Amino acid sequence: MFGKYRRIAKPGLNMKVPILETVYRKVSIQNRSVELEFQAVTADQANVYFKSMLLYSVQNADEETIKKVAFKFFADKDLMQALIRTIEGNIRSFVATKKQAEILALRKEIVEYVKAEIDHTLETWGYHLQDLQINDITFDKMILDSMSKVVASNNLKAAAENEGQALLITKTKSAEAEGNAIKISAEAEKEAARLRGQGVALFRQEVARGMTEAAEQMKQANLDTNVILFSMWTEAIKNFAEFGKGNVIFLDGSPDGMEMTMKQIQALMIKQAGAKS
Repeated sequence: MFGKYRRIAKPGLNMKVPILETVYRKVSIQNRSVELEFQAVTADQANVYFKSMLLYSVQNADEETIKKVAFKFFADKDLMQALIRTIEGNIRSFVATKKQAEILALRKEIVEYVKAEIDHTLETWGYHLQDLQINDITFDKMILDSMSKVVASNNLKAAAENEGQALLITKTKSAEAEGNAIKISAEAEKEAARLRGQGVALFRQEVARGMTEAAEQMKQANLDTNVILFSMWTEAIKNFAEFGKGNVIFLDGSPDGMEMTMKQIQALMIKQAGAKS
C-alpha cells in the first residue's frame, strides 16, 4: 500500500482494496529448471565444456521466505544471472584443481561439491537446489583424438597380453600332454620289455626241461644223446633257411666243424643244467 509491503496473499480467494493495494509480484512455489552451458579449465590447462540442467524451487511458503524471493532481486532475469554465475564459478573452481584425465570420473563429486557450496547461498535468496545434473562433458577435438588413441593403444596392449597368455597356456598344455604321452609310452615299453624277457626266460626253461627229459629217456634206452644235439642243429639250419632274409648261409660242414658245434651245444646244456640244480 502506497509503495510499501503490506501483506502476502495466500493461494485461494483474497480481497484487494482497489487503488490502494497492488500486486507487486506473483511467486510460484513449483519446481523450475534451467539449462547451463559453460567452459572450465583444468589444472593442466585443458578446456572442458559442460552441459548441465539445474532444478530448483522456492524453499517453502512461509512469509519470510516469500519476502526473500520477492525482494532479493529486481527481476527474475537477475536471479537467473546470479544463480548461473554462482554455479559456473563453483564448478570452475573445482575443475581448476583437477587434471583433464580425472574429470570424466568425477561427475558425481562435482555435483556434490556444487550442492554443498551453493545450498546456503540459495537459502538466503529463499530458494532450494533440488538437483544438478551434468549431462555432458566434452573436450577440445585434439584432446578427444588423443584420448581415443590412448584407449585404442590400451586395448591393443590388453589384446596382445591376452593373446600371449593364451599362447603360453596352449604351449604349456601341449608340452604337458606330450610329456604325459612320452611317459605313458615309456611305461608301456618298459612293461612290454619286461614281459618279453619273462617270455624268453620261460621259453629257455621249457627248452632246457624238454631236452633234459629227452636225454634221460635216451639214456634209459641206452641211446646216444648226441642225436638230440644233432637234431637241434639241423632244426636250427632249417629255421635259418625258412625265415632268414639272406640268400646264402655259410656253414662249416666238415667233421671237425660239426664236432666243434656239438661240443659247444653240450657245454651250453651242461651250464644250464648246473644253473638249474
